[in-house]
Amino acid sequence: MNQSSALVYKLTSAASVPPPNQAGNCVRSGLSLLHDGFLDAATKQFELALMADPSSRQAHAGLYYALSGLGKTHPAASHLARALQLQAVITLPYHGAESPVSVVLLLSIHAGNVLIQRFLNDRIFRTHIVIVEFYEDWMPLPQHDAVINGIGDADVRAEALSAAERIIARSAAPVLNRPAAVRETGRCRNAERLSGIPGVITPRTATLSRSTLTACHATADLAIHGFDFPILLRAPGLHMGRHFARVERPDDLADGLRRLPGDDFIVIQYLNARGDDGLVRKYRVLFVDGRIYPVHAAVSSHWKVHYFSAEMATHRERRAEDAAFLTDMEGLLGSQTVTTLGRVQDTLGLDYGGIDFGLSKKSEVLLFEANATMAVSWPGPDACWDYRRPAVERIYAAVQQMLMSRVRHPD
Repeated sequence: MNQSSALVYKLTSAASVPPPNQAGNCVRSGLSLLHDGFLDAATKQFELALMADPSSRQAHAGLYYALSGLGKTHPAASHLARALQLQAVITLPYHGAESPVSVVLLLSIHAGNVLIQRFLNDRIFRTHIVIVEFYEDWMPLPQHDAVINGIGDADVRAEALSAAERIIARSAAPVLNRPAAVRETGRCRNAERLSGIPGVITPRTATLSRSTLTACHATADLAIHGFDFPILLRAPGLHMGRHFARVERPDDLADGLRRLPGDDFIVIQYLNARGDDGLVRKYRVLFVDGRIYPVHAAVSSHWKVHYFSAEMATHRERRAEDAAFLTDMEGLLGSQTVTTLGRVQDTLGLDYGGIDFGLSKKSEVLLFEANATMAVSWPGPDACWDYRRPAVERIYAAVQQMLMSRVRHPD
């Protein structure tokens, strides 16, 4: 650290409000401190600069970098918006001939959003996207008929959900996926509350720090938490198998952690969904307005199952199983399993959500994930996927009907 930065670091906490012409000096001091890694001191200097000149884009930019480095991503995003003069409200084009249904779609600038925008046909809906980190209380909301909370990841977007609640409080329109319901769908919370449903097996789940998992007594700590190997390690907030590792033995723990980013990890007890034929099945269903819709049955030889990586295109028999699931879910899974899924839906309390799950040898539901972030993708153009199109069309129609119904009958 150079002498100038050291002096500023000592004096920062005692600094008084500078006059307007000193805002630039505070920015320069903040940048020097930022360069030398003194993030808290740099933050104070940039805040002083904004007290002198609230319009300083350089100070907002500096705060974005300093707060991001401190892990304060929600307030950091607000300063990014001001630095780049980004819009908080973005209205998408409407191409319909009739009067549109106007919806406010609340999203986070960060990951963890629900891909619900794809259901909002621009010939029916006029969509106003509101970025909650950029939105300020003085900003008016566009005229709207409904509000959709599109923030879906409770594990990493708690602040964004709180911001969404403040925005929703300003609206009298019907709301889909209220933040309070979404907040209850974190992996650890789900493992706790869904475990009480008969026929559901939830994995033991805990959030542990890297320091805990790399300590010499890590295996003993895991045992105290009730874990045995194999376990799964997951970086919070990431989906589609990214930064998600299976650790077979205690000796493999350090290597598994080296491949994952971050300081905290969700530790999940591995649930074995491998069938007698050696294949692993992961089913996805959506819950839309109180009804259950099958999305896919992914069949794979690998423990980490995703539909896009399950080699479904090269295995006719796997596609046949997927087709059976889509056309007769109850016939394939059994009526008791469908009843159990209905209880999961009731417990989640989401207008739009879903569950990824496997089945035990006793046909118990093995919980992998249950929340609002479940995606539905249109099948590719190849004819081998034609059997999937009616199921996806039903889901799109159900979501649109739900929105129209809420607008007409808010209660």
